[in-house]
Amino acid sequence: MKKGIFVSGTIMMILASCTQKPVTAAGPATSTADRLAQGKTIYENSCARCHDLPEPTAHNSVEWVGIMNSMAPKAKLNEEQHQMVYDYVVSVKN
Repeated sequence: MKKGIFVSGTIMMILASCTQKPVTAAGPATSTADRLAQGKTIYENSCARCHDLPEPTAHNSVEWVGIMNSMAPKAKLNEEQHQMVYDYVVSVKN
């Protein structure tokens, strides 16, 4: 029983350490609309350099986490840019 609890706790800690860390807002001077607009601009300019852009609605928010985690380093996005692009793509509705 104790071994099962230990293994479960260890797995939970590993999974928690693998989750994407939230990036804090740029500050009170930047509104949500401004950040989404910046995210859209970064998405269109940085991502389109290498490939056609998928429609943001083509993937759900969970899928976008994986996509962004693999593509942001290739696009040389910093953490704030990464977060702005993610916020933009998940904000777009059908």
